[in-house]
Amino acid sequence: MLMIETTEAAELEQFETFLKTFRKKKYAAEISRLIAFGARSLVIDYEDLLLFNNDLANKLKNKPEDTLLNFDKAALNFISEENYEHAESIKKDFKVRIRSLSDNVPLRNLTSDNLFTLISVVGIIVRASELQPLTVLATFQCKNGHMNEIIQNSTLLLKPSQCHSCNDTKSFELIERESEFIDHQVVRVQELPEELPPGQLPQSFDVYLNSDLVNKIRPGDRVSLTGILKTEPIKPEAIIKQRLFYSRIDANYIELLGKGPEDIIISKEDEAQIRSIANSENGYLQLINSIAPSIHGYETEKEGILSMLLGSPTRYTDDGMSIRGDLNVLLVGDPGTAKSELLKYASRIAPRGLYTSGRGSTAAGLTAAVVRERNSGVMTLEAGAIVLADQGLAAIDEFDKMRTEDRSALHEAMEQQTVSVAKGGIVATLNARTSILAAANPILGKYDRNATFYDNLNLPLPLLTRFDLIFVITDIPDRTKDEILATHILELHSSGKSSIKPPIDSDFLKKYIIYAKKVNPVLTIEARNKIRDFYLKIRQQKNENNLPPTPRQLEGLVRLSTSRARALLHDTVTEDDAIQGINLMYRALLTSALDPTGDGGFDFGTLSGYSATKRQKLESALDLFRKLQGDNKNEVEGTKFIQELVNSGKFEIDEAKKMLQQISDNGIIYESSQGFYRRI
Repeated sequence: MLMIETTEAAELEQFETFLKTFRKKKYAAEISRLIAFGARSLVIDYEDLLLFNNDLANKLKNKPEDTLLNFDKAALNFISEENYEHAESIKKDFKVRIRSLSDNVPLRNLTSDNLFTLISVVGIIVRASELQPLTVLATFQCKNGHMNEIIQNSTLLLKPSQCHSCNDTKSFELIERESEFIDHQVVRVQELPEELPPGQLPQSFDVYLNSDLVNKIRPGDRVSLTGILKTEPIKPEAIIKQRLFYSRIDANYIELLGKGPEDIIISKEDEAQIRSIANSENGYLQLINSIAPSIHGYETEKEGILSMLLGSPTRYTDDGMSIRGDLNVLLVGDPGTAKSELLKYASRIAPRGLYTSGRGSTAAGLTAAVVRERNSGVMTLEAGAIVLADQGLAAIDEFDKMRTEDRSALHEAMEQQTVSVAKGGIVATLNARTSILAAANPILGKYDRNATFYDNLNLPLPLLTRFDLIFVITDIPDRTKDEILATHILELHSSGKSSIKPPIDSDFLKKYIIYAKKVNPVLTIEARNKIRDFYLKIRQQKNENNLPPTPRQLEGLVRLSTSRARALLHDTVTEDDAIQGINLMYRALLTSALDPTGDGGFDFGTLSGYSATKRQKLESALDLFRKLQGDNKNEVEGTKFIQELVNSGKFEIDEAKKMLQQISDNGIIYESSQGFYRRI
């Protein structure tokens, strides 16, 4: 016993010496700041301790619980010498926190060998519970009124086995107002999406946060944390009988990682090469040709994906409103046109990308969910794919296969770039500053050029207008193009390599994108005039019945022009950048929103299913129905109505039948008796 006390005293003395003397009293100055700001923890760099005393640092890593207790005592003694009152006020939950541990352990590699050691891990927070009080010192009263204080350091509440004053062994009552509590929160950390091995489920661990660590992080945040890996019984009440345990991390220190692109090292040589590409005559073309090089063609779609990867800065107004800077892109087209491969490539090349399929995704899985904690039953908030991809890219394949109610959950995320949750007593708003790249297949399998966009896809207009670019990809037989594509695919299958070498390899392209995203171009007068003129031009339709573009398309033009300026590292959005952005949107509109009458204008009614021609026919049909009803609102026979539509010369027989079905389905008329209809 004397030897143990001597060892502990020597350890305390070593820690105090470290705090008082290391590197010109570095930590003495930190303690002075701690007292001045009323802080409750002291952050120590592990590397400093390693330099001071290698054995002490190793002991801290291998036996952290006892060693950290001594470190806490040593720091409190030092604080007490400087300011006794502050030391007394914080001694209940004061902690020494360790950062910069020499090596990070991947979450997947945490095993029983790491139990009860100090570890450092990096991951993403996917769930966070509400804050709760945790007992650190419980006061019990025996039947004779004597108080007994028990320090709490285990999962279960420890009770006294015998009263200190009267030797009573029964009838102990917990007195909450005499006990001491600290703040407690449980979060779940999961391995980063880009580090997930193919075909593997992501590993995750519950993390216990106490005292001043609570409410510092939320779902979607990427963190580096230091803590002790511990065990927790699956059923706490059956701890004696259980052999199987959960593992958890008791956090000691948490550092919120940057919310921007990951810190990929860009050397001076890389920077020089990046600027060389940007300043070259065909630099922009090189970037486009480097997107998904194994996929032949699709230059326009690849330019759209490049613009989306680069994005534009989020703008903030004086009243605090934010204007979206991220671009959203939708690919619609025939099967076998490599839409899914474009999505997967974009999610890999993006600094922070997630790929998911709409068929297996729900609203909660995409945005956020409120779930019940397995042990405590506490409601916790769990982030979905779009929140986890914050300041990155979320690729959603099979967009048309999602349920309508699940798809509608994306409205807020795609424009306001937030996810709001109000469920189970939790009301929260999470950041979802994410670009959405979606792919969908036509309803009948192949895109019908004679039908409207809506008839091919059947997606609601409010959702479609949130996409800055919509590309329709059709598979039309062409001898020359088919021969080139066949040669390209056969080369890939025979050698695994394309004969076309990309101008920029994927690793360097990722560096280029990260570097370019730091540029914040400002619109010039010339660029503003170009964008305004084009917007006014497409608003002034030849056919007055056409549904014009909305201001969202104007904002999309600004984003596309700014993205092009970023691509070439311009500090300002030049007139040329604006022309390129306008050209890209124009090419996208030609595939999805062209007026079916062929007058060269754009009709956004084609996206909603009501083109100008269709709206005119609908009005004609309703006028004819009113005439057949007369002033007395008589019943109209369905077959007679169809025949009158054909006689008007504006409808074929099949069109007339569809019109009757459509206005009935839309609730404009109803079937009052078999085969007869009235207006609502």
